Amino acid sequence: MKRLLMILLCMVLGAGVYYSADRFIIKRVPEEVSVEKSKIEKAQQMIQESYVEKVDESVLLDGALKGMVAALGDPYSVYMDEEASKQFHDSLDSSFSGIGAEITQQEGKFIIVAPLKDSPAEAAGLKPNDVITHVDNEEINDLTIYDLTSKIRGPKGSRVQLGIQRGESEKSLTINVVRDDIPVETVTHQLYERDGEKAGYIEIKTFGEGTGKDVKAALDELEKEELTGLMIDVRGNPGGLLSSVEEVLGNFITNKKPFMYIEQRSGKREALTSASDKNKDYPVVVLIDEGSASASEILAAAMYEVEGYTLIGTKTFGKGTVQQSLELGDGSQMKLTVSKWLTPDKRWIHRKGIQPTLEVVQPEVFELSPVQSSIVLKKGMNDERVASLQKLLDGLGYEIDRTDGYFSAQTEKAITEFQKRSRLKETGEVNTSTLKKLESTLNLYKKNPNHDHQLQSAIEFIARH
Repeated sequence: MKRLLMILLCMVLGAGVYYSADRFIIKRVPEEVSVEKSKIEKAQQMIQESYVEKVDESVLLDGALKGMVAALGDPYSVYMDEEASKQFHDSLDSSFSGIGAEITQQEGKFIIVAPLKDSPAEAAGLKPNDVITHVDNEEINDLTIYDLTSKIRGPKGSRVQLGIQRGESEKSLTINVVRDDIPVETVTHQLYERDGEKAGYIEIKTFGEGTGKDVKAALDELEKEELTGLMIDVRGNPGGLLSSVEEVLGNFITNKKPFMYIEQRSGKREALTSASDKNKDYPVVVLIDEGSASASEILAAAMYEVEGYTLIGTKTFGKGTVQQSLELGDGSQMKLTVSKWLTPDKRWIHRKGIQPTLEVVQPEVFELSPVQSSIVLKKGMNDERVASLQKLLDGLGYEIDRTDGYFSAQTEKAITEFQKRSRLKETGEVNTSTLKKLESTLNLYKKNPNHDHQLQSAIEFIARH
């Protein structure tokens, strides 16, 4: 069976670790008909013979299978009919159109695990743990995760409006996201030099088929320099293939202890150990945050618990189960949770996450979303959007006297100054062009490595060690 790349970019399921099918012995269902099967067949027959409208047999079968898997109460196990299965496979292409955010379902809520870096979702201000409540003003309570992703998908350049519940706030946000092509590039790298020190940097966006090879190539190129240390960035990385994580870890950890355990429901544990007997002779730092899930957490836990490498950032997402995709023969499939994974110290981090060894919180402006408004914001207004505007201006360094949503004279002055610096018409009012410029300014601010406190802390840590 083809190994499946777990990249949920508003197309696939939730964060997950995937096994190749050949790692399991799949038991066949006995041929004899059980009482339960007879009950299902009777219900199907009754519906087909007595229901007020004609019903297609395949629709009933798909519904029964969906209900059966849903009864597990596991957000990571799901039945995919032929159409949903095709959608899953289509998402494995080298690029596609979407918003670039991974979604999972927990306790009946659709939750964003992480927006991919440099994606439309990130640019629009979506955050890990945001709860999606509406799509284009429609409630989504009765949708499956595939129904939801079908609504969110769409052609490049089109817009989708998401209702978002964030944190403990009772007020919901409305965030518009313009869909775009999302290239599936899993690894980038660069070198940071400061005061003669050279810190290598490798960002892993997801763990796909070629990620191990790409990390090795990046590492080989960086090690041509006399590295003072190395940073591995899995912030916002929602997970992927276990085999890919294993390949990456082979570059950094030794075989002195297992890098993880797979625990079956029987309690039997399988220890997985690196094939390498060498680690790095320079400091290695792993950058993590609340968007680091599943395979990223396997990597972070192994790097820390096997070799003692430092973890910098904030607590991770907390995804400690392993899924396998099982073909059902007619184009449909089940993605089923088949086991737990444990850290090298035999900890189960599910719904707990992994704590960093050095906690570093990003500046408050990193938590802000672009201001979105269909009306012009001006002096004298009192509005939640104005409060967001004031917080954004304050975060970008403009002088603000209040952040309570009242559009004061000082707010108008700050907007005029922003418009002047941005070479916009200096009206002191916030129209569409000013909003767009504020959005691009915010995104550039976040991408500036000098503003990234976690990255800068990692560079400083390497320099000190």
